[in-house]
Amino acid sequence: MDERELRTLIDDVKRGRLSRRRFVQTMVGLGLTAPLAGQMLASAGVAQAQTKPAAYKPSKRGGGGALRTLWWQGSTLLNPHFAVGTKDQDGSRIFYEPLAVWDPEGNLVPVLAAEIPSVQNGAVTKDGKSVTWKLKKNVQWHDGKPFTADDVVFNWEYAADPATAATTNGTYKDLKIDKVDSHTVKVTFAKPTPFWADAFVGVRGMIIPKHLFEPFKGAKSREAPANLKPVGTGPYRYVDFKPQDVVRGELNPGYHMPNRPFFDTIEMKGGGDATSAARAVIQTGEVDFAWNLQVEDELLKRMEQGGKGKADITPGGNIEHIQLNNTDPWKEVDGERSSVKTKHPFLADPAVRQALNLLVDRASVQEQIYGRTGIATANFLNEPKRFYSRNTKYEFNVDKANQILESAGWKKGADGIRAKDGVKLKLVYQTSINSLRQKTQAIVKQAAAKAGIEMELKSVTAAVYFSSDVANPDTYTHFYTDIQMYTTTMTQPDPEVFMSQFASWEVASKDNKWQLRNITRWRNEEYDKLFRSAETELDPVKRGALFIKMNDVVIQNIVVIPVVLRPAVAAISNRLKGAEQSGWDSNFWNLENWYREG
Repeated sequence: MDERELRTLIDDVKRGRLSRRRFVQTMVGLGLTAPLAGQMLASAGVAQAQTKPAAYKPSKRGGGGALRTLWWQGSTLLNPHFAVGTKDQDGSRIFYEPLAVWDPEGNLVPVLAAEIPSVQNGAVTKDGKSVTWKLKKNVQWHDGKPFTADDVVFNWEYAADPATAATTNGTYKDLKIDKVDSHTVKVTFAKPTPFWADAFVGVRGMIIPKHLFEPFKGAKSREAPANLKPVGTGPYRYVDFKPQDVVRGELNPGYHMPNRPFFDTIEMKGGGDATSAARAVIQTGEVDFAWNLQVEDELLKRMEQGGKGKADITPGGNIEHIQLNNTDPWKEVDGERSSVKTKHPFLADPAVRQALNLLVDRASVQEQIYGRTGIATANFLNEPKRFYSRNTKYEFNVDKANQILESAGWKKGADGIRAKDGVKLKLVYQTSINSLRQKTQAIVKQAAAKAGIEMELKSVTAAVYFSSDVANPDTYTHFYTDIQMYTTTMTQPDPEVFMSQFASWEVASKDNKWQLRNITRWRNEEYDKLFRSAETELDPVKRGALFIKMNDVVIQNIVVIPVVLRPAVAAISNRLKGAEQSGWDSNFWNLENWYREG
């Protein structure tokens, strides 16, 4: 289907000649996802479909006892603006809420907002330069103070201040927020912005209270007591927090949604490993929910035979990938390793990067390790399908890798390791401790050895590797090794934030406390121009083409080596209801609706 035919179909929907449902079905048949089909209609001025909430049976607040959950990586802090990875985002989400969330179909659902802005209700301007949010009234913080527009404006000021060093800075730094009245705010963009639902939405949109954080804006941001003792608007109030261990909350008696929450208490237990977490829900039934089951598929299938829980597999854009360091992790400049002032001693050579790409046996990783929970891919951006590039392919070929290195002057020595100009192809390959990741490392190391590349495998405890502690040199954001592997999550059905991790202005460094998103430190003028164009392109078809080109530039330059696309896998008790997972938001995106039967 070409652009002209697509526009004809959209026009038919606008004029009532074609149903919204039929349009979405047609797009899905062409390989798009339902969320993207809906966004295409929204961009063209067709109203969003109304989300039908799942049936919620409890008729009163509380009385449900304890909700027990397992995150085998424990939260390190509970300020969503400092969240490094999903463990911190989800821990914060127990207490804090955004204006709106993304449901499994990629539709926006109001939480602290009174309604979802749209072109139809006049809240989104047709030129894409502003959006007006009406806030829910009679919402209180856990300490009894009212939630108002002042809090929303403050979150913008807080996150946009470079001195705060917020991980959400990229979302807020180029906006302007005005208070219209006590419960209305207007977000103004400096340029046309097709994806306006980033600020104040989903995991990057949780709102913290002005009255507690205002004294700690900017350089004092890390000193706020509420970083560890949250006061939010969510269904549960803070009880206790032990970093990397446990988060505890209790029912919020003044919660702004009726008959919610069902549970009297919640516990988010950290530590352990993915396999034991899966077993505690699916096999023994001791726990209600477990996060991020990076567990071999055959083992999950055996556990499910016990009948107490299931592995819930949710489509999304999360990608397990290997990052190649563009800087020198072994040289210190101005008190910082992996500084942008350095160049990697051998990964700067395109031939070495090409060889490494050929030495990752993605098919074996899928077949032998992940099964249905990891799909081999050549692309970094895989979902939604409208953004999937068909210009790439992956290949496993040790002989070809050897030929490329040999032609580039990398010669094998007596020890079998290739070298050039006195530099040996010896590298450190790090990831977190997880049996699937160690098996992947072993597969890659074995192939690399056949090509004359020596790999030292480094495995870091997950709580350390994914820590938000800026003084910890072993975090993935510091990237003090040659290559590293982990899953980066896509928390929105639009790829703009996801693809910002290759923009030059997002380079993680000592100056920004390693809080920005470009971990590889790769900088490319062509990529930056494509990204800037996509930021303002209101035409959904042209915008999709820009993101496909961005993916292709990343893959062609071998900035990263995609391994497998990882759908979100959680363990859910058969008795736990309402815990429908969204591939585009926090695991706790609808925590207020969770309840237990039987």
